[in-house]
Amino acid sequence: MAKLRKISAKSARRRKRKARKIVMGRMKEFSYRGYSLEELQKMNWDEFARFLPARSRRTLKRGIDEERMKAVRKIINSNGKVVRTHRRDLIILPQFVGKTVAVHNGKEFVEVEIKPEMIGHYLGEFALTRKEVKHSGPGVGATRSSKFVPLK
Repeated sequence: MAKLRKISAKSARRRKRKARKIVMGRMKEFSYRGYSLEELQKMNWDEFARFLPARSRRTLKRGIDEERMKAVRKIINSNGKVVRTHRRDLIILPQFVGKTVAVHNGKEFVEVEIKPEMIGHYLGEFALTRKEVKHSGPGVGATRSSKFVPLK
């Protein structure tokens, strides 16, 4: 026969709290400065620019030149296709969400799937230009004196 375990009141409260957190976590919806994604997508660029940080706001306020505008149109009109671009200084707009953009990092194109949390950032922030430093064993390729590794 299986033994029944008695659950303490404290344990029961803890389980309820965890269950509530899980449910609340799933229901959380994206918002940018209090506006939902749908509301942001309906706004024109001047209205949207009011909610951006100063540098991004100034860039949109001064206007986008023809080359960047061409890239913006290409990204917005891409239907499931990956758009390749060298434009690392494009601000991610709400209309870009769900699109995949291949951003050049100086050597290759890095595919970036645009998520709602990326709104307001630049494309180049998600295609790193420098690799992480990975060191090999001690003294490899170093001077003669540093090749000595003491044995324990």
